[in-house]
Amino acid sequence: MKRASRLVLALSFTAALGACGLKPTPQVATPPPDLAPSFFFTPGRETSAGVDALLPREDDAFATLADKALETAPGLAEALARVEAARGGAARAGAERLPNIGADASVVENRINPAQFGEAGEGGLIPRNQTSYGANLTASWDPDIFGQLRAQERAALARLDSASASAVAVRNALLAEIAGSVIDWRTLAARTAALESDVAAAQRLAALAQTREDAGIAPGFDRVRAEAQASASRSRLAALESERVGIIGRLVALTGLGAKEVSEALSGSGASLTRGAAPVALPSELLTNRPDVLAAAAELAATDADLAAASRARFPRFTLSGVIGLLAFDPGDIFNNDSIVGTLTAGVAGPLLDFGRIEAEIDTAAANKRAAFEAYRGAVFQALGEAEEAYGLIAASDSEAELALKENRELERAARLADTRYRAGLVNFSEVLEARRAADESGERAAASVGRANRARILLWQALGGEPTQPAETSG
Repeated sequence: MKRASRLVLALSFTAALGACGLKPTPQVATPPPDLAPSFFFTPGRETSAGVDALLPREDDAFATLADKALETAPGLAEALARVEAARGGAARAGAERLPNIGADASVVENRINPAQFGEAGEGGLIPRNQTSYGANLTASWDPDIFGQLRAQERAALARLDSASASAVAVRNALLAEIAGSVIDWRTLAARTAALESDVAAAQRLAALAQTREDAGIAPGFDRVRAEAQASASRSRLAALESERVGIIGRLVALTGLGAKEVSEALSGSGASLTRGAAPVALPSELLTNRPDVLAAAAELAATDADLAAASRARFPRFTLSGVIGLLAFDPGDIFNNDSIVGTLTAGVAGPLLDFGRIEAEIDTAAANKRAAFEAYRGAVFQALGEAEEAYGLIAASDSEAELALKENRELERAARLADTRYRAGLVNFSEVLEARRAADESGERAAASVGRANRARILLWQALGGEPTQPAETSG
């Protein structure tokens, strides 16, 4: 017995030493990305505004639709379900490191041929039928001496972190899309108001031309041109309806609500399109604020743990197991002392000649880690690019909006002056009509430019990481 034990130990250490003699685990360098100290397009002054102020929180439609979407949106529900699946995987990986205890009971009926036992069987000393009653309590445990199970648990926990961060990214994208759609709706309302004003102004010109035509001091052509301009504004008004339908359809897909509910929410009171100050952030903050970067970092940590687990598969695994139970051949004897049976086993198993299977798994895990690192770098630079773009868009769209509003004010003033001069007989109708047309076009253009400036702020909110709130807590 002692000689057999020594032989098992010798084989175990031989296998362990053989694993140590294999080629070393591949080292995959994962240097931190080099980041600039500040964004190139960042505002030149410090602001007290927070990132969350970039969302239209004061708009009743956004508040209603956002709350409903967080409850019913299919995309977010799917992401949270993936978090729960990852949590289950982490719990399973942690449980693998603990003993496995089970119980069983059985009743076995055997029928034998007594002749197989020779004279004892032929003499009737051994019964032909035999019934046994048994109950066992079993236990087994892998002490994880070389850490493979610990590495697998680290990988599962990292993937739970990745799934949680991905759910935050889905949540942020959902809120950003809803906020953008609400801003588009309010922008449409502003454009509609501008076009309705254009129609009213064109109708006033047509009425004036009609009066002058009836008085015989102006040709009928002036009235026709004024009415044509009013029709052009009405045509643009009708075209806005297709954009409204598109916004409602987009919100139905985002929120999981019906078109009627979405339309009712949008019909509520809305805040004016005001352009808040852009908060100042640093590129380094994206590494901790952007959920997609956090998800990529967690996946990189998971692949690192996968590589460690694959490397540890080269070493032997030790298991301890035991069985204690009752075995009797008569129900009345099952609780006798003689019925107690048991087994205690210490086992070791390890690869001896696998023809490169484990090394292939290690190479695959190393390649997956390199891919995860490049995906992480890609996520970082994607975040940097989106933040730079959002800051730049805010600066450009704010400038465009200011100029468009100024242009609209000046052209409206010019149109009023042209109308006054026409009534005084100082200019012809063509000049009045041209001034009115320019003012009409600038009104809708100014409303659209203000909408784009507010849209740029939603892009910045999402680019900086949105809200840091996690949808589900992760375990260490």
